[in-house]
Amino acid sequence: MTKSVNPDKETSGGEERKFHRTLIDDLRQGGFRRTLRQDMKDIYNFYIDKETHLKLQKMRRFKRWVTLTFWLLKGLFYKLSRVRRVLFVLSMVLFIFIPQVETGGSNIIFDLRGLAFGLMLLILMLELKDKLLAQDELGAGRTVQSALLPNDNPRIPGWEVWMTTQPANEVGGDLVDYLTLDGNRLSLVLGDVAGKGLGAALVMAKLQATYRALATGPRSLEALGKEMNTIFCRDGLSSRFISLVVVEITGRSGKVRLLNAGHLPPLRIHNGRIEETDKGAAALGLSKETRYSEQLLSMNPGELLFIFSDGLTEARNSDGTFFGEPRMLDMLKNLPDTSAERMGLQILDTIREYIGPTRPSDDLSLILIKRSKR
Repeated sequence: MTKSVNPDKETSGGEERKFHRTLIDDLRQGGFRRTLRQDMKDIYNFYIDKETHLKLQKMRRFKRWVTLTFWLLKGLFYKLSRVRRVLFVLSMVLFIFIPQVETGGSNIIFDLRGLAFGLMLLILMLELKDKLLAQDELGAGRTVQSALLPNDNPRIPGWEVWMTTQPANEVGGDLVDYLTLDGNRLSLVLGDVAGKGLGAALVMAKLQATYRALATGPRSLEALGKEMNTIFCRDGLSSRFISLVVVEITGRSGKVRLLNAGHLPPLRIHNGRIEETDKGAAALGLSKETRYSEQLLSMNPGELLFIFSDGLTEARNSDGTFFGEPRMLDMLKNLPDTSAERMGLQILDTIREYIGPTRPSDDLSLILIKRSKR
């Protein structure tokens, strides 16, 4: 005999169990104070600009908190859509100025704070809906961006190459890519688009397409830099310049060709000694008149060429302190003499340990090129 089951009752009970289980799991995880402190810091940085921050620092504590609350509410007001701004003001008026009303003859008092709460909850639900839709779109963009980037590290005789890029948000503005030019030559690129997020990611996609279209030709790196700069000066945005490093290595040879377009100079590391390469010319997209020059390096067995984005030196901990160049140099001096991959993973571990639970403030990209000893 088959039991009759009420599907509505079963669904309701399942949802109730799921709700309780989710809540219990959230309570068990802990870390509320740290998470709340980080969330409050994010709210402050999002709604309060530097000029307003300086004004707040000059106020007494009570006045500062009152003023901060007002400015946060005002900042929220201007970031809402037209209808939601009206609902927001109405909810605040009902909650603060008209919390209760009394009917004409029956002396019945209605508490309007519940209505104010309902209006605020409605605004929250609408904003959350917009956020989730945007996250879905960014998630799809992240999938596409990941598919465009290389899945593995390149292999070439006489060299070890390890590369990574980690966006601060769902999508990033850093490019790490490579092309095999022929059986014995390899071209690698690390680019950093000004800014981050979706706008930078779109420019990054154009940068990758431009690099892949031009780098395979027989042209020199000077000509490659000039052509890419011409394209981004013509088609780019005035607020979106691009710093870039292109490296070309040849199998079983210590010769390295390098182009630097406004990027942080790559570092040569050997036996604890660190040498900075030339700074190069201006970033792509700034001026049509920029002239680029190619650097020629001769690397010894065991020597490492370290290329990085400013997401490394500008990584910040919970106190807002940058990782900085001195810490980076100390870290690189103490790297063990091991494979490029192990060194790269150790660098990532050091950065993660430094920033802790803090959200990354910028995209982080690394390329490690080590000449094999054998």
